[in-house]
Amino acid sequence: MRETSASGLSWRRVLFFASIALHFVLGLSGDSKNANSGAKAESHTSSGGTGTKVILILVGLVAVAVFSFFLYRLWQKKKRDEQYARLLKLFEEDDELEVELGLRD
Repeated sequence: MRETSASGLSWRRVLFFASIALHFVLGLSGDSKNANSGAKAESHTSSGGTGTKVILILVGLVAVAVFSFFLYRLWQKKKRDEQYARLLKLFEEDDELEVELGLRD
């Protein structure tokens, strides 16, 4: 059995794509194997927080996406409840209307 989210992607696929994106972003940090060790050591000390910043930004984006998803689901439920209440009101028996139309005494 496959568990899917509202968009049709399974949680495993979302996690897989997020990890690929994280590796891709961290791969763009500018460190290459051809750089000499002195320059590499300097780049680590000057940009040591870059990886942390990227991870924090990605965690923040994921948190915003999850929060938005739950707000959307809450809005859908509220809308569905309002439509159901309207439907019940449409089909409820209204004694006053029947008396006015002369259908009932």
